[in-house]
Amino acid sequence: MRAGSPLLAAVLAGAWAVVYLVTQVLVTPPLAPLATVVAGVVVSTVVVLGYPSALRGPRAARPPRPTQAPKDPRGVRDGLTIAAAGRSVPLRHGLTPDAARRTAQLIRPLLGGDAIAITDTEQVLAFVGPGADHHHVGGGLQTRIAKVALGKRRTVVVHARDGIGCPEPDCPLRTAVVAPLAIGERVVGTLKVYRVHDEPPPRVLVDDMASMLSLHLELAEMDRERHLAADAKLDALRAQINPHFLFNILNTIASKSRTDPDEARQLLLRLSDFFRYAVRQDGHFAEFSQEYFFVRTYVSLEQARFGDRLTVRYDIDPQVLTSRVPVLVIQPLVENAVKHGVADSVTGGTVHLRTRVDPLTRTTSIRVSDDGAGMAPEVLERLLAGRRPGQADGTSKHSGVGLWNISQRLDALFGDRYTFDVASSPGKGTTVDLKIPLR
Repeated sequence: MRAGSPLLAAVLAGAWAVVYLVTQVLVTPPLAPLATVVAGVVVSTVVVLGYPSALRGPRAARPPRPTQAPKDPRGVRDGLTIAAAGRSVPLRHGLTPDAARRTAQLIRPLLGGDAIAITDTEQVLAFVGPGADHHHVGGGLQTRIAKVALGKRRTVVVHARDGIGCPEPDCPLRTAVVAPLAIGERVVGTLKVYRVHDEPPPRVLVDDMASMLSLHLELAEMDRERHLAADAKLDALRAQINPHFLFNILNTIASKSRTDPDEARQLLLRLSDFFRYAVRQDGHFAEFSQEYFFVRTYVSLEQARFGDRLTVRYDIDPQVLTSRVPVLVIQPLVENAVKHGVADSVTGGTVHLRTRVDPLTRTTSIRVSDDGAGMAPEVLERLLAGRRPGQADGTSKHSGVGLWNISQRLDALFGDRYTFDVASSPGKGTTVDLKIPLR
């Protein structure tokens, strides 16, 4: 029991005695028992609330308010934190002089240094602060500590001017921390933080920032490799278009040149437009209207070959025309439908191209379907895995023009933000549904 409890009990007992005396003895006639109880409860409540008793606990002494915020060993300077800096580091686009300069300016207030330098393995990419007059951007690595950090792949702390190893006798830099920048196991540069007095910068801050910059460089490398892979797949798809299609169309044009020279001339112009677009299209995206024209050009060439056996129906949402879609994706899907839905059929067939925009989900939907021979499930599985069933077991003539390649390109361009579904049944045709983010 706390020390204040007996005193509170005595006060409450006295209060009830006073209430009884007033309501039952001094008043004539005495009040009803209920009125006495109510008065006692009211008085007891007032006593308890106004008394710093054991029921509320003793009031603890408040600690004095600090006159200034405690120092964070990992540093907060000018409202900037490592986390805040990390969200906007320009090195996310690679280790270039411009990105290094902007990064050095961004992180200088955070690391507690007078000068910041960022280098690759051969030259200074950025230098901000005292010493910039002789630590020239674009110049070679002058200090010994940079070479030590690169060679030993670890952070180096220098406590005296001689340890820096700058050949300039009037260099104001006296202490430093140099941390390597790495992509995986490969060291690609250094982060150097200098001070002009005898206490070196906090090593933990420099290490943390070097780790964060290294992470951004790794992400930049992954982006670069992803784009290179997507470029390679696009080039492979371009090369895949050429041989058989060109051979068949040239045979058709040669035949038409004898029977209808004007139509043969028009086919040559369309073929020229077709390959000019396929080969010279820059980047991985184009407006749907351009891809649509490309598809129509292809279809016109194939209709000259198949005649009435090929029917193509278009159901195009006008909103799709201005959206951006991956280049050389729709045409190979239509080519697959023509090849497997019409080419092997004596009576021919129909290909449908349907597109829609969903403003709510911000997606573009593309469907290509045919009423041709279709494919068995095991054949479709092999095509989607990038294998040609006809080469493996001789049971199918399907070659799957770019089907697996298209899937891989979509992976590189959209990650998991797209769907690519292929449904096919023998004798019932094939349907390809593609849904991509609206651009």
